Amino acid sequence: MIITLKDGSKKEYDHAMSVIDIASDISEGLARMACAGEMDGQAVDLRTVVDSDCELSILTFQDEGGKAAFRHTASHIMAQAIKRLYPDAKLAIGPSVSDGFYYDIDREIPLTAEDLEKIEAEMKKIVKEGLPLERFELPREEAIAFMKEKEEPYKVELIEDLPKDAVISFYRQGEFTDLCAGPHLMTTKPVKAFKLTSLAGAYWRGSEKNKMLTRIYGTAFTKKADLEEHLARIEEAKKRDHRKLGKELGLFMMRDEGPGFPFFLPKGMVLKNTLLDYWREIHTKAGYVEISTPIMLSRHLWETSGHWDHYKENMYTTVIDEQDFAIKPMNCPGGILAYQSEPRSYRDLPLRMGELGLVHRHEKSGQLHGLMRVRCFTQDDAHIFMTPDQIRDEIKGVASLIDQVYSLFGFKYHVELSTRPEDSMGSDEDWEMATEALRGALDDLGLDYVVNEGDGAFYGPKIDFHLEDSIGRTWQCGTIQLDFQLPLRFELEYIGADGEKHRPIMIHRVAFGSIERFIGILIEHFAGAFPTWLSPIQVRVLAISDKYMDYGKKVLAELQEAGICADMDTRAEKIGYKIREARLEKIPYMLVVGAKEEEEGLVSVRSRFLGDEGQKDLGGFITAIKEEIKSREIREVKAEEQK
Repeated sequence: MIITLKDGSKKEYDHAMSVIDIASDISEGLARMACAGEMDGQAVDLRTVVDSDCELSILTFQDEGGKAAFRHTASHIMAQAIKRLYPDAKLAIGPSVSDGFYYDIDREIPLTAEDLEKIEAEMKKIVKEGLPLERFELPREEAIAFMKEKEEPYKVELIEDLPKDAVISFYRQGEFTDLCAGPHLMTTKPVKAFKLTSLAGAYWRGSEKNKMLTRIYGTAFTKKADLEEHLARIEEAKKRDHRKLGKELGLFMMRDEGPGFPFFLPKGMVLKNTLLDYWREIHTKAGYVEISTPIMLSRHLWETSGHWDHYKENMYTTVIDEQDFAIKPMNCPGGILAYQSEPRSYRDLPLRMGELGLVHRHEKSGQLHGLMRVRCFTQDDAHIFMTPDQIRDEIKGVASLIDQVYSLFGFKYHVELSTRPEDSMGSDEDWEMATEALRGALDDLGLDYVVNEGDGAFYGPKIDFHLEDSIGRTWQCGTIQLDFQLPLRFELEYIGADGEKHRPIMIHRVAFGSIERFIGILIEHFAGAFPTWLSPIQVRVLAISDKYMDYGKKVLAELQEAGICADMDTRAEKIGYKIREARLEKIPYMLVVGAKEEEEGLVSVRSRFLGDEGQKDLGGFITAIKEEIKSREIREVKAEEQK
């Protein structure tokens, strides 16, 4: 048999071999690091026997598939430890996730944070035992009986949902056996650097109608140093949590009267409106026109768009004059009606229509998370209607605009191109043209990208932009999607140069994504210390004592007259206290005034960037800060000012 490796080289064997044996034949070092294999695109165990020609990759912890197998094994170790300590606990599911693993547990006396230390200690014993993981299969009925005997009702339910002819796989390690498709490590021994990080409630199978279980989260690495670095990032993320900072800085609030519906407070509205002003400025320069479409539209529209059939569970609906209506979960159908408002010619295209549209989507209560996952948000949509030969240039224009936005805030990002899925609509020719247009635009821009085969939308391929924040987390925000289907469903037309009717092609795109979510990301990225142009309060005036309050008010009036967001701390507190408070509120500049400043018409400047900047002429300070705001400069914060 001939084995084709990831680098294109080939290995030939005259007999069947396991994946781990092939890894050993390639390199003993590779075999030591191996976590799993990938055979013809499918993740497999290292113990899997290869007996025919195939493409094979040996996955280490550096590969996503290897990391998943490693952490999935950690999840089983945790479940085994729990069953040893609390035999009455019932196991639900325990997968690996992007940054670790979890297991959902049902116990009459729920597990608490105090239990985590005991579970970790037992996990260390299991790792030290170096238990081999053995895979075996059972027919469906035997598998059900096996799990009933173990009194694991959640496992029984999972098996009963599988087809009658399904063969069910299990993994055994010592006295512990779990229902699992794998893959897993060969033994428990390599999982030495791990930590259980938190607990949360989780409905069985994600349904609010089912029982609430306890979800235990953890993470695992091959090296202790990598684990410690990860845990340090988690601690830093806690300090930056936008929900905590949003409350402390008076930006927004959430109330039980509106779960998932954020309230923006005065300072938060300054921040939000500054972002929206920036959005309007760059879109006007890029040739977009702005529209606004109704928040509620009739069922007929959503049936035509396909949302009524495919998205109704996430939509809020009502009845008006005995007709069904829905609050919009997306802006695109309204944008299409705006396109249809008048006859269109090829001379009108491309037509770039932007909308800061308020949309509502019903998210499950357990998934709500501050501004990151809400039920009501402003989406910075734009829909571009164009001819086929304009696709490439329009994609390049959108990608450049998104790059401009992310670069302004100091975000690094990577790009992914998602191609035609199995369940798709449209002709092969349309898909090929669209995909090559996206690929060509990315190549023209010189952007590196990863191809996600088969991960596009059902109506067209797409480009996703994943930004990286200041502590290394990634967020998917910007998207460019090509759509042939909605123009077809709504029978959109334009008159071509030949005088005949043609169907336009449509781009859906967002730069910020959800404005609310983007604000949450910005809060955490900057740890609440926004650049001056974005700060709700840019300058705070501080009088050394009441004697200089009038001069302070005069300074404040001049700042506000110049269009600077400024306020004044008029409390009867010592100046040191006022300075500390302003630092906690992360205000970029403080202007301290006393006898000398009043006498000479100056201000003493203290900033987040340089600390004590000394006395300055007020007019000169105003000129400098206005230029900083206009240029949207991001200045580095002095280390001691970050504390």
